Amino acid sequence: MLNSVDRYIARLVLVPLVSTLLLSAMLLILDKMLRLFDFVVSEGGPVSVVWRMLANLIPEYLSLGIPIGLMLGILLAFRKLALSSELDVLRATGNSYGRLLRVPYMYAAGLALLNLAIVGFVQPYSRYAYEGLRYELRSGALGASIKIGEFTKLGRNMTLRIESSHNSGRDLSGVFVMTARDDGKSLAVTADHGTFMATDDPDTIIFRLSNGVLVHDAPGFRTPRVLSFVGHDLPIDLPKIDSFRKRSGEDELTLPELVRTGNSAATPAADRYARRAEVHFRLVEVATMFLLPMLALALAVPPKRSTSALGVFLSIVMIVTYHKINQYAQDFAGLGRADPIIALWTPFLGFVALTWWMYHTLAHKPGGQPIGALERVAAKAGAAMRRWFNLRRRRDTDGRPVPA
Repeated sequence: MLNSVDRYIARLVLVPLVSTLLLSAMLLILDKMLRLFDFVVSEGGPVSVVWRMLANLIPEYLSLGIPIGLMLGILLAFRKLALSSELDVLRATGNSYGRLLRVPYMYAAGLALLNLAIVGFVQPYSRYAYEGLRYELRSGALGASIKIGEFTKLGRNMTLRIESSHNSGRDLSGVFVMTARDDGKSLAVTADHGTFMATDDPDTIIFRLSNGVLVHDAPGFRTPRVLSFVGHDLPIDLPKIDSFRKRSGEDELTLPELVRTGNSAATPAADRYARRAEVHFRLVEVATMFLLPMLALALAVPPKRSTSALGVFLSIVMIVTYHKINQYAQDFAGLGRADPIIALWTPFLGFVALTWWMYHTLAHKPGGQPIGALERVAAKAGAAMRRWFNLRRRRDTDGRPVPA
């Protein structure tokens, strides 16, 4: 059962945890959104596909944001307790650091299971769907838009140019169409306006033209035939588009599929290495979440009479650096140059040792402060910078030469 202290800590952790998780995910999405807009526009696809692609990236960004949110949620909660001296009161009433970490470890266990479900089962399917949208966009299956002022190929034998578009691209003006068949027949059409119309045949659309001129030529004609029209329907055969590949990449397979194919003799050796490395990478990332409560607590408590936020900065640096080390180890093991167990679990054991030392120093050594030395260095550096800026401002005010 949770007592009043546990419920109080749970409320303190929840708000920064959710806020940090949402903020980190939104920042990642915004960064990717700009690049996706550029990609979709360059491929001539509809802008609406950007939102579908971003939706398929949300599981991947959640898997990155959950550890950061858990770390900062616990760290900011205990930092608030430490700066307000509530942590000293809780310790004085018989609550050890291990007892105070009960609720943070409940958060860690729940979010670790959620992250395991995401990276193990949800993210592979969303990644495959994202790659499928990229393929359809490049192949034209999503309905590539007509670029204004440029010649656009429609199918194998048709070229189209539009001078302007209106009504969200549905009404086209200044239309030029040229078709050339293998038997020598050709058709050139200019029209004031044009609109694409759907038909019952999914492989054919109608280009309805109005107020134009049609020039038809063939090997048997002495001169091309010219026809003025008020309205003319031009059928357009859509190109055949191959279906997208099946799920095959390491990041598109679920954990059971990776384990099965990574240990199968039927799988090529290079793929076996990569899939075994992917399995251990995902498991290591989830296992690391059980270290974050102890690490967050060790970084949250500043030295006495200090309000430095060095621990917050250091926590982000440590978790991002460790994630990059895991990525490098995964790539190294995926090439078959090292066993994935050694490449990925050795840095994990090192991270375990560092986390335990920091937590043990804070919790079991009187006056222990694992980042005390860094706090002192940061304080001295800050004081030196302030003195330098004050000296520079004073010399500038007195009209003396300002040192370089």
